[in-house]
Amino acid sequence: MTQTPAFANSKVELHVHLDGSIKPETILYYSRKRGIPLPANTVEELQSLVCMDKPQSLPEFLAKFDLYMPTIAGCREAIKRIAYEFVEMKSKEGVVYVEVRYSPHLLANSKVDPIPWNQAEGDLTPDEVVDLVNQGLQEGEKDFKVKARSILCCMRHQPSWSPEVVAMCKKYQQQTVVGIDLAGDETIKGSSFFPQHLEAYEEAMRNGIHRTVHAGEVGSAEVVREAVDRLKTERVGHGYHTLEDEALYHRLLQENVHFEVCPWSSYLTGAWKPDTEHAVVRFKNDKANYSLNSDDQLIFKSTLDTDYQMAKRSMGFTEDEFMRLNINAAKSSFLPEDEKRELLARLYRDYKMPLPAEWDP
Repeated sequence: MTQTPAFANSKVELHVHLDGSIKPETILYYSRKRGIPLPANTVEELQSLVCMDKPQSLPEFLAKFDLYMPTIAGCREAIKRIAYEFVEMKSKEGVVYVEVRYSPHLLANSKVDPIPWNQAEGDLTPDEVVDLVNQGLQEGEKDFKVKARSILCCMRHQPSWSPEVVAMCKKYQQQTVVGIDLAGDETIKGSSFFPQHLEAYEEAMRNGIHRTVHAGEVGSAEVVREAVDRLKTERVGHGYHTLEDEALYHRLLQENVHFEVCPWSSYLTGAWKPDTEHAVVRFKNDKANYSLNSDDQLIFKSTLDTDYQMAKRSMGFTEDEFMRLNINAAKSSFLPEDEKRELLARLYRDYKMPLPAEWDP
């Protein structure tokens, strides 16, 4: 797809994965530096293995991570670098504020059970991973003038990790970490109700930690209901299948729940069937609260502009709608209220829109 921006500047992005947005050059560099072989020697060869250009299943998509994550996980230098380079990438896409998410446990090789990616046991803990990502994001923010915050992911298939995830959210709340997420295979039966996930989300709520949940991407509307009613999520990651339950959808519209929409991702993972109308068209027509996001740029060989261009060319999006959805994204961000207001003021200024009447001059 073309990368010509549909809406060039001042974007807000709320749903993008750090480990799915690594530069191919960086993966090749650490493969060589750490002596971890890859079945590829050039960027083009690596992209032919890990990138998708036509729809595949979600399990096929997830298998891509097995190929390259061993080159990054467990390496302090690599983890800090991918966070820093991520902010640089966003600066080139006209993003002014981004929330990037990741599982600290999937980048660690110590005090994590099981140790991911068949790594040998080392000395890098999930807690130190968060510190390293924070450093990379903060240095990137300073150098590239993009405000960057992070969301820590619980994984549906590893509920034993969730108590530590919420503990790290509390510990690092003043250093980029603004929220908690539940990611992974939402079709695992009953995974929204695993006690350690529930307890982590209850603890997050008690401590003022913001909450989002992957739900309704390939799972049913019922998974969305579970996320809202049991996990008390404030935002829904993807959420397309909410539309299967009209009563639930209208309730979420009334409650102004935010949908983190990833159009190009939904095409490639098969979450959206191209012979049907995309859920985001309904969201647009109903003036729902939603954002456009890139999800996993490495694997989808995309930038955020890919999603904007797709929405503009194929779904009838206008510049006014791009402005509306970005303002809603800022309003639904996990920033503290004073920083959120600063971000909104910037967007209104950049969009040449008047400040809301209720704002004091």
